[in-house]
Amino acid sequence: MANIVAIVGRPNVGKSTLFNRLIERKQAIMDDEAGVTRDRHYGVAEWTGKYFTVIDTGGYVVGSEDTFEEAIRDQVQIALNEASVVLFMVDTKTGMTDLDKDFAKIVRRMKKPALVVANKTDNTELQMMYHEFYGLGIDDVFPISANNGSGTGELLDRVVELLPEEGEENPYEGIPRIAILGRPNAGKSSFVNLLLGEERNIVTDLAGTTRDSINSHYNAYGQEFILTDTAGIRKRTKVKEKIEFYSVIRSIQALQDSDVIILMIDATRGFESQDMNLVALASRYKKGLMIMVNKWDLIEKDHKTSERFTKNIKEKLGPLGYAPIVYTSVMNKQRVHKAIETAIEIHGNIERRIPTSQLNDIMLDEIGAFPPPSLKGKYIRIKYVTQLPTKTPSFAFFCNLPQYIKDPYRRFIENKLRAHFGFEGVPIQVYFRKK
Repeated sequence: MANIVAIVGRPNVGKSTLFNRLIERKQAIMDDEAGVTRDRHYGVAEWTGKYFTVIDTGGYVVGSEDTFEEAIRDQVQIALNEASVVLFMVDTKTGMTDLDKDFAKIVRRMKKPALVVANKTDNTELQMMYHEFYGLGIDDVFPISANNGSGTGELLDRVVELLPEEGEENPYEGIPRIAILGRPNAGKSSFVNLLLGEERNIVTDLAGTTRDSINSHYNAYGQEFILTDTAGIRKRTKVKEKIEFYSVIRSIQALQDSDVIILMIDATRGFESQDMNLVALASRYKKGLMIMVNKWDLIEKDHKTSERFTKNIKEKLGPLGYAPIVYTSVMNKQRVHKAIETAIEIHGNIERRIPTSQLNDIMLDEIGAFPPPSLKGKYIRIKYVTQLPTKTPSFAFFCNLPQYIKDPYRRFIENKLRAHFGFEGVPIQVYFRKK
């Protein structure tokens, strides 16, 4: 999609609020604290039948004490380079600042269509004050309230006039989504940046650098998909800041929206209880799952280290041990592409459909060799098997007395399905129904 609209400006002028309004969902975190948004992230918007991509950016600032100041400026510059139309956002309540004037010079130098968006123009008195922003040297100034939506219609009318192409309906619809989750500082953003070959997400040694869930369009191995970098998830008792709380909520939402979860763990810390909680969430929402053990280069190893590590994880996973485990070092670029290949294979397993005739030929033989145990003198006879038309693999076994089949036999059936048909990394649902 060539139509890209970048929302830029200094901190705390309401960029994320406008972003959420344009894409019609609360994707970006909003807070009164300056500097909440750090990375740039994307959403799809539509106005009068014309579709375009919106980029939200961090607040542009110079000379602050923010550790991320320079990295945020770099992200803003990338967004400006990508944009077809620039929305330069300012705050009517605060008025024009020196930082607004300095940043306006950068916007003008881009030689791209730019609109000044005078936000927080919430009443008649403020309506009289937005005119000062014509002093920024940009012809179009639109007074709006991103909070209640007033003035955004006129702004969007002008935006779609300036967009170079008609645009298409959400170009990401139907593309597989892979989310990278894990505890803080496991290397999630470094992994995404390495795959994309650019500094897509800000990376530092500080835990909690990523706050929002960041989507990136990626193409590899003949397939395109959406990669989602998420904020690190700690135990609830350790989440003190309001912003971190919302970051965790966004990460859980990313899990729910994705098809495959890459759970990244830090090899130096091992598989922890919080990692198990994320595995349980992935299972609950019927998501494909793999475990990526990062920082493997920092572990002292012998010829059985990975075997012991794998055994330890599998014991903790129990019945959820269908997730493959890949050992990587993002820093040393070791087996990184193996990890993404595995995630793609898992997505293929999610969509896999087994012919009914093949299912019955194989599974009825297995059931005949080891039938369900009888209960109260009743013999259970399974006559027919079929795969159900669900998003994740589900199988119905038709029998005379489904109510008498217990969980151990259900697990036996699931294990036989995996033994014959694979389905690595994918939860399987087994149902017994009355014939």
